[in-house]
Order: sequence, then C-alpha cells, then structure tokens
Amino acid sequence: MLEQIIPIVREAGDIVLSARDIWSHTHEKTSAADLVTEYDLAVENFLKEKLPPLVPGSVFFGEEEAENADPTRGWAFIVDPIDGTTNFVRGLKQSAVSVALACDGAVECAVVYDPFKEELFSARRGGGAFCNGAPIHVSERPLAQGVFGMGTAIYRREYLEPTMRVTEQLFRRSCDFRRLGAASLDLCDVACGRLELFFEYSLCPWDHAAAGLIVTEAGGFVSTLEGDPLSLSDRCSVWASNRVNRDLLRELEV
Repeated sequence: MLEQIIPIVREAGDIVLSARDIWSHTHEKTSAADLVTEYDLAVENFLKEKLPPLVPGSVFFGEEEAENADPTRGWAFIVDPIDGTTNFVRGLKQSAVSVALACDGAVECAVVYDPFKEELFSARRGGGAFCNGAPIHVSERPLAQGVFGMGTAIYRREYLEPTMRVTEQLFRRSCDFRRLGAASLDLCDVACGRLELFFEYSLCPWDHAAAGLIVTEAGGFVSTLEGDPLSLSDRCSVWASNRVNRDLLRELEV
C-alpha cells in the first residue's frame, strides 16, 4: 500500500510546485492567520480522487473537507494537502503534502513530502522510517547538545503564555530552537535527527498523523504534552523526542 501511495503524493507535490501568483489565489478562512489557497483545494481534490480507491470503503479526512468523516473507525486517509500554507503563500519554501492511512484509529502507513527539497519521508508500522528510500533514525544527542523545534498554535492564541513558558524552559536546557512553520516537517526533522525534540500546544490530526508514525518508526516517541496518545479525531498538543530526551517532559512546567 505504501508503494501505491508514494507516487500519488509525489504527483500532488507537482501541483504545489506549479503554483504561480499565489497571493491572488489566497483567501482567509477564519482570520488573517488562517489561510487557504486554490492550490490547497486542488491538491486535496486530487488526493481525494486518487487515494480512497486504493482502499475500498475507506474515508477521506482532509483539512479542507473533514466534516463528515470519522478517521477512527475503519480505514481512513488523513490528509493535509499543504502543511505550512502561510510559508507557501509567502514563498518560504517550507511546506509539505502529508498523507496518513489509519485503521481503527492507528496509523499504518505515512508519507510526508517536501517538494521544494525533494525529500519524501515514509513509514509503515513495524517497518522503519525512510527519507527518499534511505533509513532514518532519531539522534542520540541530549538536549544540552541539541536543538528543538516548536510551534505557536496560531489558531489558539490562548496558548501563547504556556508556549512561551515551555520554550524558555527548553531554551535554557538547549543550544537553540527553531520555529519553521510546518509541523509535519518539524516532526520529520526529529525523525531524521536534525532536531532533538518538537512541541506544539494545539495541532489537528492531519498535521501530525503521518509524521507521528515516522517519528516512532525512526526510534522516537510521540505523545501529547499531558503524556497521552495523540488524537486522530480532534486537536491535541504534540510532544516528540528522541530516546535520550523522552523523560524531559516530566521535568517541565507545562
């Protein structure tokens, strides 16, 4: 199944790369920070056409059309057509197409594709994690020798204070941090050892479903900031780390 999903995701990435005059094809959804482009819709429509036929009876749970699907019952494709839309609109070239295939609430296959860097991250439950076909693993660095990533939950500004509090605590324990604006790629950076950990207070399932499996298959750990499993049906906080920093969460005031 993973081998069938990968070429479809690569083709979706070609739609992203074809974008021109993006600002004129951009609209606000709920605020100036919550944007959708015609390319988001084009990618999602393409994936909605191509993916469900691979698994007859499956549902499609996408960022732009998630209202009538339950991704925790039966087979479900959980899709972010362009993760990092604000980056995409502004030409920052830090965005990805993210596709997870879940069964009864457990992600079985995952693909995250950055078409700008031509990096395709993939994983199958129990089968390891890969970037462009090469095995990847989380780092073995403690945070004191490492860098962490974070997100600012832009749709939930009430999390600003706790986000900054955790960021300060981690920054005092680390070399530096990054806020890059595409959670799926941040998580994949943990999976391949570029970052030692990542956190954000509020992410949707399509932001983390695929990349979460990639982290765990790369030898890392994912949970909410409360230590619970990630939700595939609603927003939740996300904490991902390598093995060395797994227990650091218990030391933080979150």
